[in-house]
Amino acid sequence: MSGTRGNGSTSLDSDLAGTGVGMSRPGLGSASLRADMASTGGDAGEDLEVDETGRLISAEKVIGTAVYNRGGETLGSIHGLMIDKTAGRVAYAVMSFGGFLSIGERYHPLPWGTLTYDTSRGGYVVDLNKEQLEGAPNYGRDDDVWSRPGYGQAVHDYYGIPYMM
Repeated sequence: MSGTRGNGSTSLDSDLAGTGVGMSRPGLGSASLRADMASTGGDAGEDLEVDETGRLISAEKVIGTAVYNRGGETLGSIHGLMIDKTAGRVAYAVMSFGGFLSIGERYHPLPWGTLTYDTSRGGYVVDLNKEQLEGAPNYGRDDDVWSRPGYGQAVHDYYGIPYMM
């Protein structure tokens, strides 16, 4: 497998070229990545242009994915992802909600653990209705909420998810 470093970790930069995933993580087993890539018919020994496998998806492909509530009502779509740089995992999916033609649109950070992918809908499902979402922490295009002390804690408190950042 290309991209194996001297310490035995796998370089995702080399093995998932063009996916938008650009970090290497010690402890990611090459056998697991090979198996995942093999499930899509890819040859793990080549640099591949992939944006989705059985278990992995490029962040670029997540952007724009619909978000539904349990009743099947469309709430919005994924506008972006906030990634914890230290832990190397997605912390929030930022969902766009409301507005018309991007006027008055609000952005709602949803802790990643609140979303479940539904293959039959081809989108993410959350246990929220529009009224709950309207009362949730949110921000506008020009708001700098992430630098506010306690903002992440408030988001997690609203959704009843332990805050571990």
